[in-house]
Amino acid sequence: MEYSEKTIKTEEIFKGRVIRVCRDEVLLENGVTSTRELVYHPGGVGIVAYDKDGYVYMVRQYRKPFEEIILEIPAGKLEYGEDHFECGKRELSEETGFTAEKYTYLGHYYATPGFCSEKLHLYLAEGLTAGETHFDSDERLSVEKYKLEDLIKMIDNGEIKDAKTVIALQKVYIMKNMK
Repeated sequence: MEYSEKTIKTEEIFKGRVIRVCRDEVLLENGVTSTRELVYHPGGVGIVAYDKDGYVYMVRQYRKPFEEIILEIPAGKLEYGEDHFECGKRELSEETGFTAEKYTYLGHYYATPGFCSEKLHLYLAEGLTAGETHFDSDERLSVEKYKLEDLIKMIDNGEIKDAKTVIALQKVYIMKNMK
């Protein structure tokens, strides 16, 4: 069984600094036409900064869409065409001050594939060396450290709600407990 949609017409509704919004008219393989509202986003990278004692460095920051402060792994937006590994190293340094000796790619996922093109890459960073943070001018965040096991409990009890953080921490927890 094969499904496809052929784009008949695209109308750009909005083009901003981070996203672009379009309305597409599509033709389905069964001859029916439909409308798709799409958000185009360059994607991002999240990093699990894991130290030799089993602590993970997290950032706590205000997120406007939810009007709350959220605990997350360090992460950032890709620039169009930017290498996700280089972006991840940059974001780790900017948000935590750390550099790492070893990076392990944890894969990628689609944040909300029903309407958005955002693709998020995840990395585990180990062999951490401390340095100075250098936040973007519009970033307000604090860096906190937690035992990985405690973060998994926080996911289970609903304290951690950010999808990239949940996925990345669970992947690392499984990796560390399968050894």
